[in-house]
Amino acid sequence: MDEEYDAIVLGTGLKECVVSGLLSVAGMKVLHMDRNSYYGAESASLSLEQLWNKFRGGEETPKHLGRSNDYNVDLIPKFIMADGNLIKVLIHTDVVKYLEFKACDGSYVYKQGKIHRVPASDMEALKSPLMSFFEKRRARSFFIYVQDYEEQDPRTFKGRDLTRMSMRQLFAEFNLSEDTIDFIGHALALYKDDAYLDQAALPTVRKIKLYNDSLYRFAGTKTPFIYPLYGLGELPQSFARLSAVYGGTYMLNKPDCEVVYDESGRACGVKSEGETAKCKFVVGDPSYFPGKSKVTAKIARAICIMDHPIPGTVDAHSVQIVIPQKQVGRHNDIYVFCSSYAHNIAAKGKYIAFVSTLVETSVPARELEPGLALLGPVDYKFIHVSDYETPTTDGKEDKCFISTGYDASSHFESTVDDILAMYTRITGKPLDLDNLSLNQTVEG
Repeated sequence: MDEEYDAIVLGTGLKECVVSGLLSVAGMKVLHMDRNSYYGAESASLSLEQLWNKFRGGEETPKHLGRSNDYNVDLIPKFIMADGNLIKVLIHTDVVKYLEFKACDGSYVYKQGKIHRVPASDMEALKSPLMSFFEKRRARSFFIYVQDYEEQDPRTFKGRDLTRMSMRQLFAEFNLSEDTIDFIGHALALYKDDAYLDQAALPTVRKIKLYNDSLYRFAGTKTPFIYPLYGLGELPQSFARLSAVYGGTYMLNKPDCEVVYDESGRACGVKSEGETAKCKFVVGDPSYFPGKSKVTAKIARAICIMDHPIPGTVDAHSVQIVIPQKQVGRHNDIYVFCSSYAHNIAAKGKYIAFVSTLVETSVPARELEPGLALLGPVDYKFIHVSDYETPTTDGKEDKCFISTGYDASSHFESTVDDILAMYTRITGKPLDLDNLSLNQTVEG
């Protein structure tokens, strides 16, 4: 271990593994360490036995649930946008060859006590029960405008400057109702709150176009989301494999990893078991850098084991439901994620559902109730609350590049934004994903 590296990465969470892989592909010498004996850290996938040990230590795993190893239960489940940046990173690094994906069956939004399939195009808007007859026509006009909008073609702007006009103003031009704005902003653009309404409209239009592009990325899919067979735990391991292919070194089960600093306070290595590995900078999750991050929120999550699909989803094996904040009198959305044995994450006939949100009160479990109420009968339920930490510096001075926590959303877009921002801070240049050839494909 007494060697010198370009980078030492601490923790094998998804963000750390992706950054490690990207740095290795870029030609850097990388050492990757983890205090745990398994990959994934906070974003690990657990067997049934591991799940029970974590949340019900001492209790025996119920035999009727099937074999422990038939379960791959994500601690932080998230769907992948089929044409989003994570897919582009998978293709850029060729990690896609280590993974198999299956499409998500349904994308729904909650309105006035019921769930409705999310319309993502002008034709779907005309059929949606979410809107009245006249509202459907207005929504169709809005979707046609967004679908036709091309940033390189001023003729498609129709006299609107979306870099100056706010999203609230754009919605007003199409006279859309508050409920329609709600599902567009939260179920299509996937915003977690309403701050976007008073910001420039262009980023939101891009997000809606991404949802639509992802919907048609693979033939025959009903939603813009895909999910790996055997759960998200496959992602960190696949990026770890990538890093190793490019010469990266991995060391698990290193419980005493400690960042070493020089006289100027810059990270210059990591010490473990009496040995010190030197490096130019250190990357890791907040738990490896005491005092260099702060808790900015708490996330409540429920993991539920069921023997049926979520009612009202046409027996979907996998589904996302967004409960917009205003529908339940909150400041933050509630997310429902469900997958099943069809994705090889549970025993035959079993479904795993998750409900998550940003904590707003002193009773987090109660805040999950609107999502839990949609699930129907639940066999077993585990509720946990975790800190959402953010680094206090950008790492450019102290050479400590620290990831943020994982938010409550049931999709990967904000996670990938953090990964790409970290890569840019480390290397001084953005990862160019726009010029990738997307002719390469993923099994859908």
